[in-house]
Amino acid sequence: MAYDLAIVNGMVVDGTGAPARRADVGVKDGRIVAIGALEERATRTIDAEGALVTPGFVDVHTHYDGQATWDAQMLPSSAHGVTTAVMGNCGVGFAPVRPRDRERLIALMEGVEDIPGSALAEGIRWEWEHFGEYLDALDRRPRTIDVAAQVPHDALRVYVMGERAVAGGRATDDDVAQMRAMLRSALDRGALGFSTGRSDNHRAKDGSETPAADAEARELAGIARAFEGLGRGVLQAVSDFDMHVSPERFDPEFDALEAMAEAAGRPLAISTLQRDSATDQWRKILARIERASARGVTMNALVAPRPIGVILGLDATFHPFIGFPSYKAIAHLPLAERVAILSRPEVKAKLLSERSEKVAGDGSPIPPLADQLLAAVDFVAMRLFRMGSTPSYEPQRQDALFAEAMRRGVPALEVVYDALLEEGGNALLYFPLYNYGSYSLDDVAEMLHHPRAMVSLGDGGAHVGTICDASMFTYFLVHWARDRERGRFTIEEAVRKLTSEPARWAGFADRGEITIGRRADLNVIELDHLALRAPRLVRDLPAGGKRFLQDAIGYRATIVRGETIATNGALTGATPGRVVRPS
Repeated sequence: MAYDLAIVNGMVVDGTGAPARRADVGVKDGRIVAIGALEERATRTIDAEGALVTPGFVDVHTHYDGQATWDAQMLPSSAHGVTTAVMGNCGVGFAPVRPRDRERLIALMEGVEDIPGSALAEGIRWEWEHFGEYLDALDRRPRTIDVAAQVPHDALRVYVMGERAVAGGRATDDDVAQMRAMLRSALDRGALGFSTGRSDNHRAKDGSETPAADAEARELAGIARAFEGLGRGVLQAVSDFDMHVSPERFDPEFDALEAMAEAAGRPLAISTLQRDSATDQWRKILARIERASARGVTMNALVAPRPIGVILGLDATFHPFIGFPSYKAIAHLPLAERVAILSRPEVKAKLLSERSEKVAGDGSPIPPLADQLLAAVDFVAMRLFRMGSTPSYEPQRQDALFAEAMRRGVPALEVVYDALLEEGGNALLYFPLYNYGSYSLDDVAEMLHHPRAMVSLGDGGAHVGTICDASMFTYFLVHWARDRERGRFTIEEAVRKLTSEPARWAGFADRGEITIGRRADLNVIELDHLALRAPRLVRDLPAGGKRFLQDAIGYRATIVRGETIATNGALTGATPGRVVRPS
């Protein structure tokens, strides 16, 4: 037969963990049809000499729920080898929804996932009410990569309970039965699973807790019984296990999630990270996951391969001076004008003598993180680093701005001020919030190597003005399979963790491996040259919203269903992506 596409001369890392081998890959009608020496001609050929050929990456933790309704490019994930993205995580999303609750769900997503509400309001077309209709609306829009969606607990609760759907509001038996029936209907129409959010850090735009934050174990298990007899589907949960209330709350909270997974009879993935206020909580989570899985309640830990941190910049969503009166007076000016004013010694002296107010220049409330930063600026500056043109996500203590302040003999806040003015005001600072309590990724290495861990938590589509972690898959290959000595993965094992492992968890039997008959979702990667560039701020969201994107070099090609969607870091315009509906 003649191939539609031939990838020749590459080292195939097939996603199963098997040793890499030199082989060609033949593609026909979007499927892999030959592996080895290809003797037939091909319409298109990609020379993979000096490169790896891998399956496309499967990202099981994204928040493209709104963006996917208007955007075909699916950046930043499509720039980092991802060919399938799972959204609807952490209990937030946009279906099911009654017309009267649309703004409420936008406010939830804006607060929890830091996506501009104005962009969501302008971009979402609201062509649905029920979840199956949402999937249909997604399917009507071609896109670069495939997406799959979970049913979010908050949206489900708001739809059924209306004004009673507030944190701590008790669901009646009838409420639970309705939510269960709606979830089952969504699963029958192609939903991947169900997610719930129980973190005290997740708040709506007005600061209120999310509707499902304190849902009872009875409610969780009652909804989860929608999976009975289905034989497919997954669950996802995020929780801080009430650590701000009491350490004794950990086990009862985990019990509720375990009971949900047991009632569903389906795998549950729990977001797992190292928190400064409970540095060993992740060990407790992994221990409970082990115990549950040993008795047949399958659980996995979603683990980020680098710190989860915040990007600060004068044009970013957040920096420590947004509430200072002298800055608020010029906040509306173009960046170059702000930098010129802030560079004057008298302006600097005046601003550093001020205190932050509770409202930013645009009238919006100052983020709690700003208050926390300023209340303990020296402590924060101990973990505040310049990103530079080639960012390091495992920076050294001596490179922190606090260490620089000590060397210069000036206050830490002054060093932060000076650093933000560098590069014409385009300089970015990095503040690792989680996974960096010991100033190294050694604990993360232990998490990643746990047999129940999945590489995840890139949050593609979320926290768009403060974080750009959808590049985590690229980072995982660079840092953990090539550069880092301690805790290194073989390239075969690293690729498996980005491809067949998440695909198997999600139930995607048609992708994740380079095997004859599988989907031709593929990457051609120059591992020796693979690198991340610094995040860059762009204004390409609806309503003029801004977000961070992060480029990578080293991806020679990314292929979805046999079509090349990106070449050497640039999208081709091909849109073969569709909605994945497990059956």
